[in-house]
Amino acid sequence: MRRVIWLVLVLALSWGSLAYGATNNFLPKLGLDLKGGISAILTAPAGTDPELLEQTVDVMLRRIEGIGGVQEPEISTQGDRNVLVQLPGVTDQEEALRVLGATGQLSFRTVLGTALPFQVDLTVEDDPTQDAWILDEAGTLAYNVAGTDLLGSSIDEAIAIIGQGGRWEVNLVLDSEGADKFEAITAAAVQFANGDPRNQVAIVLDGIVITSPAVNQAISGGSAVITMGAGEDNEAQAQDLSVVLRYGSLPVQLERSSLNKVSATVGQDSLDAGLKAGALGLLVVATVLLVYYRSLGVVSVVGLTVFGSLLVMVFAILGRSVGVTLTLAGVTGIIVSIGITADSYIVYFERIKEELRAGLDMTSAVETGFKKAYKTILTADTVSILGAFLLWLLAVGPVKGFAVSLGIATVLDIIIARYFTKNAVGMLAAGRWGEGGKFSIRGAAWGEKT
Repeated sequence: MRRVIWLVLVLALSWGSLAYGATNNFLPKLGLDLKGGISAILTAPAGTDPELLEQTVDVMLRRIEGIGGVQEPEISTQGDRNVLVQLPGVTDQEEALRVLGATGQLSFRTVLGTALPFQVDLTVEDDPTQDAWILDEAGTLAYNVAGTDLLGSSIDEAIAIIGQGGRWEVNLVLDSEGADKFEAITAAAVQFANGDPRNQVAIVLDGIVITSPAVNQAISGGSAVITMGAGEDNEAQAQDLSVVLRYGSLPVQLERSSLNKVSATVGQDSLDAGLKAGALGLLVVATVLLVYYRSLGVVSVVGLTVFGSLLVMVFAILGRSVGVTLTLAGVTGIIVSIGITADSYIVYFERIKEELRAGLDMTSAVETGFKKAYKTILTADTVSILGAFLLWLLAVGPVKGFAVSLGIATVLDIIIARYFTKNAVGMLAAGRWGEGGKFSIRGAAWGEKT
């Protein structure tokens, strides 16, 4: 009865969780090479302090996550100067490129005037401390902006909310030093009538005016409201602006060194190829186990479905909780792990055959065989887990995905052997498939001699 309870629990947990995941879209998060998206390498100036580079990565991660629409962004340092940015699942590549490019210094600047771009000499490299002629985001209007020392580092908070009349607003809070500077800038702007370009304060990022709100009064105390409009478009603009204001300034100026776009079609093709390879490998393994081990082969086939179901759900849970993504290298690790799981069944089944040939009865052969086999399985799987851990610790890039998949699958192999395989074989041995017929356990044990 105890065996039946364990089997029911294991099957319900594995198959039930897989069914729940499939019907509720609770599935593993796919990496860039499977989902498609954008990968870029950004390079810092030579001699950049490693701590500053780490701070830059932290700011970029918070900023890109705040933009939204990017599934599990991966941002990390490579070497002493490079930052690798991977944005899986990006649908609006131009917007993602804009986010990647907008990594420079944020500043608040008095507007001295405006003109059409062809009417003025635009500033080639904008220095926030100097007057400049720079473009808006659309490139249709040039702003003459004054130099400033009020930078994005003075911003404590920026939150997008719905204000009066359903219009979106960005509530801005600056630190004490920034508050004094902001009051001086707004006091200068409020002297001019609404509609005069000089009545605006330009918010500049990477030498581009991202917005230029009009000023109705001098703002003291460090709190301000930037009013947008109503509707979904203005909501998106307000959200993006709040993110830019919070995370616009980076400790290090970065330049884009390379950019690689992976289309969703290519990613899907890679996933399909990996799944087909895994299914084919599983089919071959299952066929061999059924032919050679007969009724025991049925246990192994069901066990492989349990293994696969639990593996999918573990990746889904880790994806939601800690951001683990399934990559093409990870799929390769899963395919390799099928062989590891099959080896565990083979070790156990061969032990049973040896004990039966040594003269033990069926129950004793199954129990003794498992005790001896489980020690071997634990030893072999421990080596695999240590190898996977070392790969994850020392490797970079796709190899880490392989290591994660291999490690998770090997841990599951140990658990399944203990709670599914042992109980399933015990039930099989107690029934008619234990002793009678060529398809039974005894038939498989003596099959080579008949």
